[in-house]
Amino acid sequence: MNANELNENNTKQADQYCVFGNPIAHSKSPLIHAAFALQTGESIVYERRLAPLDGFALAARTFAAEGGKGANVTVPFKLDACALATELTPRAQAAGAVNTLRFDGETILGDNTDGAGLVADIVRNAGVPLAGKRVLLLGAGGAARGVVLPLLEQGPQEIFIANRTVATAEALVQQFADALSHPGQLRAGGFGEPDGVFDIVINATSASLAGDLPPVPVSIFGSHTLVLDMMYGPAPTVFMEFAAQHGAQVRDGLGMLVEQAAEAFYVWRGVRPQTADLLAQLRGAL
Repeated sequence: MNANELNENNTKQADQYCVFGNPIAHSKSPLIHAAFALQTGESIVYERRLAPLDGFALAARTFAAEGGKGANVTVPFKLDACALATELTPRAQAAGAVNTLRFDGETILGDNTDGAGLVADIVRNAGVPLAGKRVLLLGAGGAARGVVLPLLEQGPQEIFIANRTVATAEALVQQFADALSHPGQLRAGGFGEPDGVFDIVINATSASLAGDLPPVPVSIFGSHTLVLDMMYGPAPTVFMEFAAQHGAQVRDGLGMLVEQAAEAFYVWRGVRPQTADLLAQLRGAL
């Protein structure tokens, strides 16, 4: 048997996974999951798949019919994935969006690992507990909605959701009213309304993509404040630079990316990979 045949055999035996997106060429997911597979000894093959903007459901069903066991879902298909799922986990239901699918016969399980990834990065990697803390969440779109429940489950004193359109933030507060441990644990307002210093500030807006700043008061930052921007790149985002200038500790979204992938790997394989070495490796390669 030559090397090509051996390779083909291994690929046939390995469980197939992929990430769907449009665009998708930039995705680090194949690299991350290949590292997890190597570390855990799980036999998987993981690839990128470009889905047509109007053809996500067909692409996902086709992959499942080919024997695909699961998929990650990135922009712009997280709502389509939610609609495709036949079952949703409580956190996917709360998020109203799905970034992880597991195919099991006729069942398509939809999950959302973004919030779990964010919490793991803050609590474990940054070493900052959320229990009893004041948290400021900037933005009330899909990225913010996906992390509210996992943040609440950590028992913060307060989460203030600040958004340009206040009604959207208020709707989020209403949505999670049943998950609160005490009145006032979740509040909403405009970007200018947060008062006092916060322990943790999370930028879930897309402002950093355009190099813009959410118009928040500098009084939200203290020397102990951890600021996390969900975006990441080779250089700090403008929001991270702004926060650092006002004394805060800053962190980008790379750790969240790796941790949400580890959570997805656990959903698929029942094995939780270690993330620290891979995170350091990816950080060095940015």
